[in-house]
Amino acid sequence: MADKLIIVESPSKANTIKKFLGSNVKVVASMGHVRDLPKSKLGVDIEHDFEPQYINIRGKAKLINSLKKDAKDAKTVYLATDPDREGEAIAWHLAYILGIPEDAVCRVTFNEITKETVKESIKKPRKIDKNLTDAQQARRVLDRIVGYKISPILWKKVKRGLSAGRVQSVAVKLIVDRENEIKSFVPEEYWNILATLSKDGNKFLARFYGKDEKKLELHKKEEVDEILQNLKGSKYIVTDVKKGEKKRTPAPPFTTSTMQQEASRKLSFPIRKTMQVAQGLYEGVKVEERGTVGLITYMRTDSTRISEEARSAAKEHITNKYGANYYENRYYKTKAGAQDAHEGIRPTYIDLEPEKIKDSLTPDQYKLYRLIYNRFIASQMSAAVYDTISANINANNYNFRASGQTLKFKGFMTLYVEDRDDKSNEDEESQVPDLTVNEEVKEEKLDAKQSFTEPPPRYTEASLVKALEEKGIGRPSTYATIISTILDRRYVQKEQKQLVPTELGKVVNKLLTDNFKDIINVEFTADIENQFDEIAEGKEPWKQVIREFYTPFEQEVEKVDKELEHVKLEEEVTDIPCEKCGRMMVVKYGRYGKFLACPGYPECKNVKPYLEKIDVPCPVCGGTVHVRKTKRGKNYYICENNPKSCNYISWNKPKIGEKWEPEQEETKKKTRKAKTKGKKSTKAKATTKTKTATKTKKKTKSKGSTKAE
Repeated sequence: MADKLIIVESPSKANTIKKFLGSNVKVVASMGHVRDLPKSKLGVDIEHDFEPQYINIRGKAKLINSLKKDAKDAKTVYLATDPDREGEAIAWHLAYILGIPEDAVCRVTFNEITKETVKESIKKPRKIDKNLTDAQQARRVLDRIVGYKISPILWKKVKRGLSAGRVQSVAVKLIVDRENEIKSFVPEEYWNILATLSKDGNKFLARFYGKDEKKLELHKKEEVDEILQNLKGSKYIVTDVKKGEKKRTPAPPFTTSTMQQEASRKLSFPIRKTMQVAQGLYEGVKVEERGTVGLITYMRTDSTRISEEARSAAKEHITNKYGANYYENRYYKTKAGAQDAHEGIRPTYIDLEPEKIKDSLTPDQYKLYRLIYNRFIASQMSAAVYDTISANINANNYNFRASGQTLKFKGFMTLYVEDRDDKSNEDEESQVPDLTVNEEVKEEKLDAKQSFTEPPPRYTEASLVKALEEKGIGRPSTYATIISTILDRRYVQKEQKQLVPTELGKVVNKLLTDNFKDIINVEFTADIENQFDEIAEGKEPWKQVIREFYTPFEQEVEKVDKELEHVKLEEEVTDIPCEKCGRMMVVKYGRYGKFLACPGYPECKNVKPYLEKIDVPCPVCGGTVHVRKTKRGKNYYICENNPKSCNYISWNKPKIGEKWEPEQEETKKKTRKAKTKGKKSTKAKATTKTKTATKTKKKTKSKGSTKAE
């Protein structure tokens, strides 16, 4: 019989905490949620003020009975689920199942799972925060109402099995809207004139600015030709020189959102994978000579604040390793509206450098830990310093400008440089010689470059997360679930890291945005998130938020259902006749995308695969090229005559006039195999325990998978 029972969510977290406590303490896992709304019905009693009808999750009876027995045998029970709204809700449900009074002092949280923090936190238990659980309930109930009321309309009008979600639908809308922007974009022509100049043999680049110190935008070749003609034989005279110094400061420690974005850009990690790996680093990893330790602080946070202890440890590490001139005590301001309950994401032990513990980590754990570690240390380092020079140069009343910079002191860039979505090169070195006013420089070459404005880029997982955060849609802890959901439901697909709406996604988005404009929009979704925050702060009763939402929502659902009752969505009719009855087949949407079906159903049940064609002929025989998908959903391109009379098949979309060399495809295939083989040999170093933990993880649902929008 244990004096104390501590209940956490996951076995790995339980195993880590056990190491820090005595034999009179028992630590067990709830395996995530133990109660939830039923899947088979709405589960919200509308008639009785939206009371949730929670049930024990199917398949957890044995676990629940075990928890009850352990709780009965223990003198004190502590609920130590994760320190966020979802974790608070799990603790609240556990208290209900175990018969723990609501006002009992039983709640314990760990911002980091280290021996010191765990022991200290157990000494300071508190009551379950009802405001946090109410905020989670409000989100769960409202999302259930939206999903269960709107989804049946999609079943009637598109196909069964589809679903609508308050936040996922807005995310799809952003992606569809961006795709429409791209398609409707009309490129505009513009020109640049680049002068390659030199002084004492040192060449540098100057860009055309304008005439008589007034900026000129060049849009026509005739304008450019006139300027080039007027510049012939001109002298290039330096009229102004400015020298200075520029500093670049480091990025703050990671929040959940910035970690997701940077792991996507630098490591090509999907958002879901980032959160899974981070959860493992937080809950604990077995490190040689240290045992099982949590390597990072809690990974669901909006804050960039760090503790004074961590700041002090960073100072000691930086001054010892790089020198005192590389350290700068930095404080970062957390943005307005952010939840500041936890620190930014940082390593728990500064002495556990990534390279020192690499052999104790899986390859993915090492990559993400190194990213978190280096980002945090860099955040406390000195700025990088550049020497800058800019010059104005005149030639026949035309103005050119040259600018250059040279890195003088690397500072934090010695360790870490943040990636950017726009891939701007503003911090790259560019050389301009030491110029003086009124001196003449020599023209080496004059080039005119035609360019066209480009449409906005498609969203990637990283840029979608950034957009969701900027617009106040969802919360960082939910982004992984949002993106996974819209991909799993095939509303969106990935093409070379880009998120592209499928035809199904476009159809569903149109139906929802046409008929539920007040629900499926950015402003409404962001406003609801703010209301959830007010509930969490105790400023608003959660049921009041649901009441105000429900009445107009229910009226809108009834109105739309009635209006669409006799409306049939137009089906895409093809020019392919049904070989059984002669009707022209139509495009339908299934679990795996488009397929062709006879419109004569149920009299004629003929179906066949939908072969998507592209407008570029086969580079080998000139035939039609089809787009197909692998089992993993990756596109490839194949000639309609393959394998009868043509061997064309490629991962890359063909281009007009481009030759296809099958040898290149074979080389790529061999390279992929070699990389895979190399990864396997690296993974072979993993311990038996790591493999066992992986198997256990597959069998159990991690808490991350329960976080839904």
